[in-house]
Amino acid sequence: MNELEMYFSEGKHRRISKWNHYFEIYDRHFSRFRNKEINMLEIGVLHGGSLQMWKEYFGPRARIFAIDINPVCRKFEEENVRIFIGSQSDRAFLQEVKRQMPPVDILLDDGGHTMEQQITSFEELFGHITPDGVYACEDLHTSYWDEFGGGYKRSGTFIEYSKDFIDYINAAHSKTDALKESDFTRAVHSLHYYDSMLVIEKRKMEKPYMVKAGKKAL
Repeated sequence: MNELEMYFSEGKHRRISKWNHYFEIYDRHFSRFRNKEINMLEIGVLHGGSLQMWKEYFGPRARIFAIDINPVCRKFEEENVRIFIGSQSDRAFLQEVKRQMPPVDILLDDGGHTMEQQITSFEELFGHITPDGVYACEDLHTSYWDEFGGGYKRSGTFIEYSKDFIDYINAAHSKTDALKESDFTRAVHSLHYYDSMLVIEKRKMEKPYMVKAGKKAL
């Protein structure tokens, strides 16, 4: 049990609702940011418990930002926690958030989980993540649920949308004009798919090249 799981299990915080396997994923990708001067954005506040968790986990030098459509959530603002009220599917709102918020090291989308919300938030905010930052979108099982705009192999789901990312990170090897290197190719080091979650780790990427060492066997 990692420290996030222990904090959650103690239950001394406001309400937090998470799938049990998320804590391992968080710790795997977020632990390198602990006790550093970082900025995090979480989409989705609800009861405010996760804001307390992140503040505890990352330490006093972290600044936590959040987005929620419910104005009541603003009551969870406190030292080093700022909350923006608006819809994550409203591009104008997200653009205004970017103007008021520094680039973030971690972006966690735990918002409304509809296809429009997830895709719009990614398109508007991914570029606002620092060059060595992390993007995570959770509860991607809604890509398979009709009521969220999902459905297996259905066009326009976040899962289907994100499958193009696999092509983008391999674009340097493409021999067709249909797939060319892009800002995504040059900015993304890796994609990590888990049950209901995608984590993207950014890193400035150079064009890959072949290296050889050792003596020929034949």
